[in-house]
Formats: sequence, structure tokens, C-alpha cells
Amino acid sequence: MSGKKIDMTDSNEPSGNSAHNGIITSQIIVPLLKIKLSNTPQMQIQASFAETLPLKYNTHSFYAGMMECLGSFCGFMGSIPLICCCFPNPYKKVDQGTVGLISRFGQYYKSVDPGLVKVNVITEDLTKVDVKIQITEIPRQAIMTKDNVYIHIDSIIYWHIINPYQAVYGITDVRKALIERTQTTLRHTLGGRVLQDCIENREAIAYEIKEIIDEPAHAWGVKVESILIRDILFSPELQASLSSAAQQKRIGESKVILAQAEVDSAKLMRQAAEILNSPAAMQIRYLETMSSMSKSAGTKVIFMPSSSTFDGNTPGSIAASGSSGKLDPITASVYENIS
Repeated sequence: MSGKKIDMTDSNEPSGNSAHNGIITSQIIVPLLKIKLSNTPQMQIQASFAETLPLKYNTHSFYAGMMECLGSFCGFMGSIPLICCCFPNPYKKVDQGTVGLISRFGQYYKSVDPGLVKVNVITEDLTKVDVKIQITEIPRQAIMTKDNVYIHIDSIIYWHIINPYQAVYGITDVRKALIERTQTTLRHTLGGRVLQDCIENREAIAYEIKEIIDEPAHAWGVKVESILIRDILFSPELQASLSSAAQQKRIGESKVILAQAEVDSAKLMRQAAEILNSPAAMQIRYLETMSSMSKSAGTKVIFMPSSSTFDGNTPGSIAASGSSGKLDPITASVYENIS
């Protein structure tokens, strides 16, 4: 945005407000707006299919010429609005996303892009072809896998026409042909795989099917964008069987985990027993137990150490021998806590 000062005082028009290109100004700054329209990216614009082929020589040229003249006259009358409504309008509309194929006396000779098209109302015919991406559901079909399991498949195919002439004049019904080809390829591909593979590798199977049908589809003037396997359905009996098998598998895995835990626990207990199988370790455990018991409130503890544990250093022998009996530091600390 930029500003421009417009001075109207030196003009021949009367002073004050004056009209200049539809804008009333008087010593003011008129903002000049610069609007830039963004162009649509080329890849988003519909590709052009417009072409004109030379017509072959017509042996019935006299009849063809008369019909051409008659069609031109009728079209001229029909193009006058609200006057000659009984004549057909020669102007036809081709919508965006479609292509018009024009044939003269049944012979194709011209393709037109979206817009307003003029045709001869007697000698020419206009056929509109949709070139947008189309979504077609493949009817559900029952397929037997390699491991003799029946499944039902729901799938979708995305496709669009890349050669309007071939799609219209080269095949009777391109949509039906795509559906039949896809169903046959699905049966062939899934029939060579086991059930588990079909469940786990849907995308790989869909891509393989697309690669197979690409060649015949291209010959029909069609490009297949993608194929999706939407759902794999099982019978109620098969669902119950698969659920039971999965449940039994989980139970088996839990039993294996429990058994492994018991083995590890037994190994640890054996190592602990080997470590504690010594006089010093038993003495420490004994003293720890006595110390914890003595810390309980309102509990009377009668300390009766065994002679085998303390190697003859009992309270009686210590009292009898006086100061000659010597206790190790751990025993002395326990006695101190008890007292």
C-alpha cells in the first residue's frame, strides 16, 4: 500500500471538493491499493485434453452438406433467446472436471475443455466424460485363503480417466471392467496367502493388486491411484475359534512367565541359603532378630543366647568369669540395646 498526495488547487475546476475519477479529494492523501491475485498452481489446474482431428472424406458429401446447413440454421434460430424456443440451442456447457468429446455423423473428431461449446445440433453429438478421481466400492466377496479359511473382503478403488477417447470408445463400461478385474485379482492374491498373512499385510497386498491391474487399466484409458482393503470379515464360528486360540496363547505365555519366575526365585533362594550357611551369618541374623524384638514397646524379652552361637560367651559364664569373658563388638552392641 502506498500513499499519493493529490493537489487540486491549481486545476481549472472550482476550489473545494472536486470529483477526480470518481474519488472526491481536497488536499488529501488517497491510498492506492495494490491487489495481487495469486495464481493457482499449475498442478491444481485441470489438464487440457483439447484436440481436433482431420475428418475423413465423406462419400455422401451432398447429404452431409445439406444436413450441415440445416443444423447451422436451426442452431442460429435456437441461439436467439426467448424468440425461437422451438429450435435446439447449439451452445452446450462443459463443467469443470469434465471433458467434451464431439463426434460428427458418429465419427469422433474433437475434444474440448470445460467452458461453452458450440455444436451443430443435427450432425454433431457431445459426450461429457468425468476426469475427476472417482471412488468405487468393490462388492463384498467370499475368498478362501491358502489354509482353507473363508473370509469376506470389503475394498475400495480410487481411479480417474487419463484418456477420455479410450475410456469412452475403447471399452463398453470402464467402471464395471475395473470392478471385475479387481475382484479377480483379489481372489487370486489372497488365495495364495494364509489367514495370518492376509491380516497383517493389508497394505502390501493392496499395493500388489494395484501393480497387477495397472497395465490393463492403462489400456482402458484409466489410472488407478490406490486400492484399499477396508475390512476383513470372518464367520461367527471362525471368530470364536480365533478368540479361543488367542486366549489359550496368552494363558500359555503367562504360565511360561510364571515358571521362569519360579526358577529365578529358586536360584536366588539357593544362593541366599549358601551365603547364610555359615556361623557368622547365623549369628548376625540372630542378633538382628533380638535387636528388633527389644525395640518393641511393652514387650519383655528374655535373652537366652546359646553356647554354640556365642562360643561359650553366655551371660552366666561371663558373670562367673568376671572380666575375663570378652564379647565381640556385635554382641556387645546388642546387650547395650537390650539394657
